[in-house]
Amino acid sequence: MNEPVATALDARPPLARTAPRVGTMERIPKWLNLVPMVLQWCWLGLRHRSLTLPSAANPQITAGGLVGDTKSEYFAGMGALARSHVASYVVLRVEGADKLAAALSAMRAAGLGFPVVAKPDLGWCGFGVRRLDDALDLADYLARYPVGESLMLQRYLDEPGEAGIFYVRHPDQPRGRLLGILLRHYPQVVGDGVHSVAQLIDADTRLRRAMRHPREHECQHDPEEVPVAGDSVRLSLIGSTRVGGRYEDGSALAGEELLTAIDAIAHDMPQFHAGRFDVRYRTLQDLRCGRFTIMEVNGAGAEAVHAWDPKYSIRQVYRMVFAKQRLMFALGAANRARGHRPIGMLALARHHLHQQRLIRRYPPSN
Repeated sequence: MNEPVATALDARPPLARTAPRVGTMERIPKWLNLVPMVLQWCWLGLRHRSLTLPSAANPQITAGGLVGDTKSEYFAGMGALARSHVASYVVLRVEGADKLAAALSAMRAAGLGFPVVAKPDLGWCGFGVRRLDDALDLADYLARYPVGESLMLQRYLDEPGEAGIFYVRHPDQPRGRLLGILLRHYPQVVGDGVHSVAQLIDADTRLRRAMRHPREHECQHDPEEVPVAGDSVRLSLIGSTRVGGRYEDGSALAGEELLTAIDAIAHDMPQFHAGRFDVRYRTLQDLRCGRFTIMEVNGAGAEAVHAWDPKYSIRQVYRMVFAKQRLMFALGAANRARGHRPIGMLALARHHLHQQRLIRRYPPSN
């Protein structure tokens, strides 16, 4: 019998398992870390005589932004000042025999060219968000998108930084405040000139766990590619922890200039009192000075995700999350006193179930 012949690949040094800091909250199953939040929510609901009271926090948005709200409804209500900060976009319904021609026509009318980012109008947590580089990509996305549902095509933003800025303003106050700032770090591997992308992912604790679900996310890089030493390979368009992204608390950036910019935008939105502005920026100094582009806005249901910075203990995370939930009930109570009624439980449940059904039908993100 012939002996196996050694190859250059066999001589590669073993790749040490890395353990980038993974926060305690990330290691806890999602359903389990929700339990304390649900318990506090129920207690607050009993205290305020309404389990859905936060839905009155933003009276002009579906369910106040708890669930069932679309990306486009935030933009549609903006005045000229707020809209000037939003990346250009178009919303279209996927239907008809020639979906591609209709989409390309809508893009031309909106002044959009490739690349664009396609995202469900009714979305959540980055599901279905894809970068499309040409008409073939668009045709493939439209073919896999649920018929009869709306999607957004938005200008691709090449700014390297992404942040989530959580804003709140009591209806009685002329000025709001920044509750927290999240800095998103995209999932990536750094080449060593020896190991493949797949091996580098497998050696990273966070990435190895996050890349288990190819149905929900498609890596656009060749897993067998061996990156040059020092080269970074970005693995996802989105920065969510579900695809291996990392969250960092950037609340120290919440200075006067940034607050002034966000406050002016929020005041140019009808009865908007609480939510998170997801933005792109070029440098941290630009962000501090209020120079950014808005990708989307989320309402009262937006998580205070800056609390998911791995540096925080469980006690610290829940302290921030509990404070945010108390604030949403307080805002809802203030608006209820002004005559705005919260959504009913059955209606809220219908919105939730509809959204969850759609998420399972969206094309994978990339």
